[in-house]
Amino acid sequence: MAVFKGAGVAIVTPFHEDGTVNYEKFAEQVEYQIANGTDAIIVCGTTGEASTLTHEEHLDVIRYCVKQVAGRIPVIGGTGSNCTETAIYLSQEAEKAGVDGILVVTPYYNKATQKGLYNHFKAIADSVSVPMILYNVPGRTGVNIAPDTVVKLCKEVKNIVGVKEASGNISQVAKIMSMADGCVDLYSGNDDQVVPLLALGGIGVISVLSNVAPQQTHDMCAKFFEGDVAGSAKIQLDAIPLVDALFCEVNPIPVKKGINLQGREAGPLRMPLSEMESEHAKALEKAMREFGVL
Repeated sequence: MAVFKGAGVAIVTPFHEDGTVNYEKFAEQVEYQIANGTDAIIVCGTTGEASTLTHEEHLDVIRYCVKQVAGRIPVIGGTGSNCTETAIYLSQEAEKAGVDGILVVTPYYNKATQKGLYNHFKAIADSVSVPMILYNVPGRTGVNIAPDTVVKLCKEVKNIVGVKEASGNISQVAKIMSMADGCVDLYSGNDDQVVPLLALGGIGVISVLSNVAPQQTHDMCAKFFEGDVAGSAKIQLDAIPLVDALFCEVNPIPVKKGINLQGREAGPLRMPLSEMESEHAKALEKAMREFGVL
């Protein structure tokens, strides 16, 4: 059984002006997502600025999220690292916190071989009992998980259940699903490719867009599953200008700005990320208004 089906939000981590985690606003973000149809919350991923959280903060945010959600929808903890032992530690602690699954990114910087990737992911999965979703984002990590490696992991490791595919390579995704024989739960990692990946057998998205447009992102998936492919595609196409604006600077710079524009106070970014350029912020505001989320 899949960890979730539909639209999962890659939720931001709000900060106070002094850079500390703003748990009051984090709780508000969670409640906003649940109230607007989001199907799962993915905490401490790229969008949650996990790379600039200490291990203690990282785990505290996951624990807080699990308690705030209180079983209403699944919570998936981002627990990846380029150090296998660190990823095992984070994954085990997230499991203790009560997550419904973990999302583990390809180890960055090290540039492991496919054999190394297999061993890395298997070691992490073997250290916990919760389901694990692979996260393939070569644009950030410098390494691509090959289709046969994805399928081999899902077939041979019982709690590796699927992949968040953010390579942007539709042909690669098609190859994964052609080889999978039903063993891979496919999630889109790109908000501009949700419907194409659903058409290839995907079961949802792990979304940045959902932070500012949760109902629309949920509906995009729900309509597809209901057989209203045209309705689903319309939402996808109408969202493209906003998705472009949300990625005109590196994520999560624009999406935090978008949440702040909505008055929901995501706060500042942690260095080395910087505030959005003013001309980009104006374009984002325009796209949000046109999409009806501002």
